[in-house]
Amino acid sequence: MSLHTIRYDVSEAGVATIAMDQPDSRNALSDALLEDLLNAFSQARADAAVRCVVLASTHPTTFSAGGNLGGFAADVPLIHKHQATGRFPRLFTLIGELGKPVICAANGHCLAGAFGLALACDLIVASDKASFGTPEINVGVFPFMIAALIYRNVPRKKATELMLLGDRITPAEAERMGIVNRVVPAEEFDAAVADWAGRLAAKSPVLMALGKDALWRQQDLPLEDAWDFLRSQLTIAFSTEDIQEGVAAFFEKREPQWKGQ
Repeated sequence: MSLHTIRYDVSEAGVATIAMDQPDSRNALSDALLEDLLNAFSQARADAAVRCVVLASTHPTTFSAGGNLGGFAADVPLIHKHQATGRFPRLFTLIGELGKPVICAANGHCLAGAFGLALACDLIVASDKASFGTPEINVGVFPFMIAALIYRNVPRKKATELMLLGDRITPAEAERMGIVNRVVPAEEFDAAVADWAGRLAAKSPVLMALGKDALWRQQDLPLEDAWDFLRSQLTIAFSTEDIQEGVAAFFEKREPQWKGQ
């Protein structure tokens, strides 16, 4: 598969790194970049050797500047713009249904649509040089495509403040709000991301897939429906070889040998 706007690599440990690589535009989420992200995540989902995905950036100070403003003002038929924005929910859904954990490695500015992209990931590790926000309102736009993700990850009043005022927040504030899992000094950033990615890749792939799929599917269910669904998933988990191996390894005081079955 030819990917022109990103770098894609899989380590021996099973960590796939998808690094946005459009420095001239600060990784603005153009149609081409979104399409490559969709293809790269699809490739990672289909590859049994991939146990964890890291979404990163090759830009030294920016994760992504967000949506491609040039595309918003482009002189093309309205239906084309409408069809193009469909890539955002497709990408967010693909990440949610990937069956493999996804870490957002926010090494720098993570703004507008990119903020939503980060929130679509399972975990966010941020450099202390990062910043987050939805500045669209300041240029006469609004973060329509990511508003649902923001409201599912950020307390309602704070979410509304971010979207209506368009201010940026620091990584420390993002961590206090529960948006970011971990903030580390810039010089420790790569090692911190690699540590978590390696630990995730070492887990049972079949239980990780069952667990992540369950979290995705139950998130908007009524409580009793969620309990019923999650109970059914536990019953399925009981049927796997990996759950038997994990329990046996615990009692035998050894590392488990996952079969992914």
